[in-house]
Amino acid sequence: MGGISEAEFAEVYLGRARAMRRTAYLLCGDWHRAEDLVQSAFARLYAAWPSIRDSGAVDAYLRKTLVRIYIDESRRAWHRERPSDTIPESAVAETGEVEDSIVLRQALDAVPRRQRACLVLRFFDDCSVEATADALGCSVGTVKSNTARGLVALRAQLPPELLPVTSEPARSIL
Repeated sequence: MGGISEAEFAEVYLGRARAMRRTAYLLCGDWHRAEDLVQSAFARLYAAWPSIRDSGAVDAYLRKTLVRIYIDESRRAWHRERPSDTIPESAVAETGEVEDSIVLRQALDAVPRRQRACLVLRFFDDCSVEATADALGCSVGTVKSNTARGLVALRAQLPPELLPVTSEPARSIL
């Protein structure tokens, strides 16, 4: 059974960790938890390495593992504690973009976990419906319905000034 050398694994980690951390943060809303999720996903990748052959499979394995760890985490009792809604003072002068980002992050937190996972994978990670279904271990139809419901839930949380202005009635982007 051929393992991976430390140099090979370091290269894989350095190439993918930043994107995985961003995805994990968008899922959970906490940088420390995001780092824990990413570390767990990479630990599982290391253990599964002999069965993974190409870089596309590595990305798919990491994404699927990350999302499943995130969703499974909700079943643990310690996770039920929520962080404070109070935003600490910032050393950086806030701009409209930063404020909009905070509002979007808070709105995303209000979306149910599986729907949030669909939104993050589809629109932030630019995954196809099929890749999202694979990562979540569900059907393409489930991804489509969770994405549609997630968008409705997200829009309900956002203030009107952050919603896109259209002259046509809202249609599903699916």
